Amino acid sequence: MKFLDRAKIFLKAGNGGDGCLSFRREKFVEFGGPDGGDGGRGGDIYFEGTNCLNTLVDYRYQQHFKAKRGENGRSCNCHGADGDDLILKVPVGTEILDESGENIIADIIKEEQRVLIAKGGVGGRGNNRFKSSINRAPRRADKGESVEEFSVWLQLKLIADVGLIGLPNAGKSTFLAVTTRAKPKIADYPFTTLIPQLGIVYINDNEFILADIPGLIEGANKGKGLGDKFLAHIERCAVLIHIIDITHENVFDAYDTIRRELIMYNCNLEAKQEIIALNKVDLANLKMAKSLKKKFEKKYMKKVYLISALNKDNNMTSLLQELANIKKSMENIILD
Repeated sequence: MKFLDRAKIFLKAGNGGDGCLSFRREKFVEFGGPDGGDGGRGGDIYFEGTNCLNTLVDYRYQQHFKAKRGENGRSCNCHGADGDDLILKVPVGTEILDESGENIIADIIKEEQRVLIAKGGVGGRGNNRFKSSINRAPRRADKGESVEEFSVWLQLKLIADVGLIGLPNAGKSTFLAVTTRAKPKIADYPFTTLIPQLGIVYINDNEFILADIPGLIEGANKGKGLGDKFLAHIERCAVLIHIIDITHENVFDAYDTIRRELIMYNCNLEAKQEIIALNKVDLANLKMAKSLKKKFEKKYMKKVYLISALNKDNNMTSLLQELANIKKSMENIILD
């Protein structure tokens, strides 16, 4: 299935039905009077979250959506039927933005969460509504309310507890593969991960969702490599794991490169809690690795782990347990 995380669609709620202009004409009924019914209400358009979808690809091939209009009123005081509402299913984590793509109208963060986006038009009044002691035979009936078509942007931001960031080939996909049941593509060349990947980590009766974001490179905020468009998928993460290849020629430059891209993205990603993981220690000298760990902790004042994602060593287990504890503590803060 093709991954699509942004789409522009056009919406039009249903117009209201017209009111009816009619007079009662029956044999032996003198002065029958007006009997025109009201028009029906136009259908509304709702968006509803579902876990059965994980991409917006359905909205690439169909981009115009219209709800049913209300039926016209009829004689004998028969009111027109209301138009059926239109419910559009979107993945949980979808933001609905206005036409400019800057202002958020709604944020779908739960399954079965339903949000009204376009309200249908009101049905017109039939002439029976206008009768009075003064006007016994009104010849007025209203037209149904017309609604305008407008466009919205749909933007999917994956809902994950932990986000994996780092340069290409740092070992993020391997980390995801050995800690979850996800099956990302793993190869010894850059940019093997082209779309975000999700997996669920289970550890000691705890679980959390892990997101692997395609590798950033220097200048990603200017469109180099895959760009920084996938960084939106870690905006909801509680904590970031910064994975660095310890065999990189300059591990400090590797770390600073990603941090600059987070700052340039300008969504406060750099302020998120971060854990540094120096990966591929099985390929490095252990004494040198421990020395690098101390330098990182002293320079950046952050927790640093020495791990081998390929071998899933004991440090990996400790790291996962800490992530589970962070998630649990944040849940307790929300409940309080």
